Amino acid sequence: MLLKRAYADPAPADGFRVLVDRLWPRGLSKERADIDLRLPHVAPSPELRTWWGHDPDRFDEFAHRYRAELATNPALDELLAVVREHPVVTLVYAAHDPHVNHAVVLRDVVLEHLSEDAAGRRT
Repeated sequence: MLLKRAYADPAPADGFRVLVDRLWPRGLSKERADIDLRLPHVAPSPELRTWWGHDPDRFDEFAHRYRAELATNPALDELLAVVREHPVVTLVYAAHDPHVNHAVVLRDVVLEHLSEDAAGRRT
C-alpha cells in the first residue's frame, strides 16, 4: 500500500487511488486528482483534527485517538474491502508533512488488519 500527497502527479504505479481526507484538497481539480474512490468518513473526526492541528508534538496522542476512532468506524471496513480487492492501493492525502499525517496512521492500521487476515489463513 502506498501513500501519496494529493498534489503530486498521479502515476500508473499508484494503482487504485483512494482519497482519505474529509475535505477535498484546495485548488485541486477532480481531473488532476485522478481519484478512483473518495472515503471522507475514514478520515479523523473534525473534533480530533481540530484538537491535533497537525502539531508534530501531538502526533503520538493523535495516532492513539485516531486508532480508537477507526476501531468503531464502518468506513474502515469499506477501505479494507477495497484494499483486499485491488493489488495496489494508494492512500491519497493533502497534508504537507509526508510523515506526520493521518494517512500514515491509517495505512498502518490497514496493514495490521491485512497481517491478521494472512495469519488467520495460515492456521
